[in-house]
Amino acid sequence: MASLVGAAVAAAVLLVVAGVVVAVAVPWRIPVPPRAAQLAALSRLPADGVARGRALAAELRPLRYLSLLVELVVVLVLGLTPLAATVAGSIHDRLFAGVLGGLAVAAVVELVGLPFTVRRRVVLRRYGLVTQGWGSWMVDLARNAVLGVVFVGGVLAGFYGATGAWPHVWWAPAAAIAAALTVLLPMVWAVLVEPLSNRFTPMPDSPLRTELLALAAADGVRIRSVLVADASRRGTMVNAYVTGLGPTRRIVVFDTLLSAAPDAETRLVLAHELGHARHHDVLLGTALGALGAAAGCCLLFVFGAWAAPFAAAGATGLTDPRAVGLLFALLTVVQLALRPVGNLVSRRVEARADRHALRSTGDPVTFAAMQGRLALRNLADVDPGRVAQALFGSHPSTVQRLAAADEFAAAE
Repeated sequence: MASLVGAAVAAAVLLVVAGVVVAVAVPWRIPVPPRAAQLAALSRLPADGVARGRALAAELRPLRYLSLLVELVVVLVLGLTPLAATVAGSIHDRLFAGVLGGLAVAAVVELVGLPFTVRRRVVLRRYGLVTQGWGSWMVDLARNAVLGVVFVGGVLAGFYGATGAWPHVWWAPAAAIAAALTVLLPMVWAVLVEPLSNRFTPMPDSPLRTELLALAAADGVRIRSVLVADASRRGTMVNAYVTGLGPTRRIVVFDTLLSAAPDAETRLVLAHELGHARHHDVLLGTALGALGAAAGCCLLFVFGAWAAPFAAAGATGLTDPRAVGLLFALLTVVQLALRPVGNLVSRRVEARADRHALRSTGDPVTFAAMQGRLALRNLADVDPGRVAQALFGSHPSTVQRLAAADEFAAAE
């Protein structure tokens, strides 16, 4: 009983700390442009480009919703029935039962979702956004499957190892390990995992690189490396992002962006990424992830005191490997429920990076041209509906970003 109370208190404290971080560190005061300003920005975009982006979104949207629904149904069926327990129950060693049973559940979910992934790729190829051949894509798919086995298997081994070593207080060491791994993962991912998917080369000396370094110096941001990713071997979409943490922090630019956009627009994209670095947005996301992972371990322990769901799954409790299907179902439901919240936080952070780019360059006209070019080249839905934006929108919509540039220009 004391351990249960301790886990509940720890979860409450961690969630309160996470709430304080979100309230203080997320730029909630940056306003979303009014709808009238968004519609005015929309009217300036080429009608044919907007229509093509909406047509693509109309084809992909049912796949997205149906994929989420099917995944949810599958994990609930596996978690609330003895189906997953059958696999784990056939293995006598507890640790191997949990790991192999969990990998079996993950494999079923991935296989059920594979037709949606293939169909999405067919659509993107038809629109010219994907150029990679099917053979190369299958190699990528196999590599990602191996990485998934390593990651999911490692997490499951840690969970069942901790619950076996500390059966009555496993929430405490599990929370500490989960938080530490969440902090470590961005560092390792940037230097060990990302290079498996793309080849990264240093941005060559050029006026653009000189201007970028000058922008970074003005921001007081130390850039360890600016890398160019060979995204063109898979498709035509353009992008740039900040990755890594601490000694592995770097800015990555797609080679498609360098070839498609003028230097002035590319400079604004990189100024946006410098805004993330200046405001330590990767650290913010990592901190929230660590707090959430630790709180999740504590809440799992509390949930484990409820016996009814485990009886339906044919298990004696949460730490019973036969309940691994229920564990996946619980995590999936929580992830789906928190997705709109995470996207809302992300959109606020991205809006701050946009404002930083506008302030550091003082060039709202080029910023607007850049946002329009990126949206039209990527065939983005420039003005998605509220539900789609809540579920899938990690960035402000294109019309919101264009309206923000108009507001900045008017203020200046």
